[in-house]
Amino acid sequence: MKVILQVDLKGHGKKGQLVEVSDGYARNYLLPRKLVLEANNQNLNVMKTQAKAIEHHILESRTSSLEIKEKLMTSVLEISAKAGAGGRLFGSVTTKEIAEELLKVYKIEIDKRKIILTEPIKAFGDYSIDVKLYHNVVGKINVRVKNKES
Repeated sequence: MKVILQVDLKGHGKKGQLVEVSDGYARNYLLPRKLVLEANNQNLNVMKTQAKAIEHHILESRTSSLEIKEKLMTSVLEISAKAGAGGRLFGSVTTKEIAEELLKVYKIEIDKRKIILTEPIKAFGDYSIDVKLYHNVVGKINVRVKNKES
């Protein structure tokens, strides 16, 4: 019997796939637990429509990520921080501060976990920081840490 998986099913396939399973397994186990839908014309059309919608969403997300990447590469984000003697910062500039400043200045919302700091920012200066925007789309933020005037 051909069925459309509603969940990832170990040994059979991923959600949304059309697979062949034995009649008894489908009728007695999968269908009563609503793990699959029977592969009739109506359900196949729904599956194809959902696949097109997901593909469109993925394309839209990738396009917007590329636009954000271009915007980030051409701009410099300035962050003010307090420092002690010798120009060393009190603490460090965190990914949370960078994400908040991006939202405030450029209206770009990026999760702080997507900002990749190889080492903590503990001194004034210019830094180039990687940001994971989407699968295989990595942008760079140019961050300038300057002294906060009291």
